[in-house]
Amino acid sequence: MINENIIKASIIYIIITAIGSSVLALPGVTFALFSGILFGPILGIILCSISATMSASISFIISRFFLKDSVKPLIEKNKYLNKILFEDGNKNAIMLLMITRLVPLFPYNIQNFAYGITDISFILYTIYTFIFMLPGISLFTIASAGIISKENRILYFLISGIIFVFVLTISIYLKKKYINNKSI
Repeated sequence: MINENIIKASIIYIIITAIGSSVLALPGVTFALFSGILFGPILGIILCSISATMSASISFIISRFFLKDSVKPLIEKNKYLNKILFEDGNKNAIMLLMITRLVPLFPYNIQNFAYGITDISFILYTIYTFIFMLPGISLFTIASAGIISKENRILYFLISGIIFVFVLTISIYLKKKYINNKSI
């Protein structure tokens, strides 16, 4: 289908990924790997980024409308979580979003629901989620394209390695600055 109708294949991939990640809570890395194998590195990154952002947005909306009123008061009772998630407006939420997307300590699916109970706006959440998930999506998509590529295998693995070092460096910096110092 990909060779015969790339648009139809792309739409099917986006729908399956968005539903699979948000409703079935399947790991996003799986879809990044498949996007690289099926669509190559460039189109794979584009499609996976769109579908992963859609999935995150769907989970966020579900949480915002069905969980916020019941879960937020419970979290506000915890001083540390209240400070991280609700004090200082969106500043902490955006910083936390950046850290948790770039330093994946918790599965994205759980994070998507957790951010729905914060006060961060849907638009900011969607934009920053897209931006901060892009390095990880790119890493796995390009690496998986390298697995099946005969001509560009070394190039794809080299690019994936550079992205990995970049993400690792940022992760170490963010961990030292924000997580160890608990300055969020």
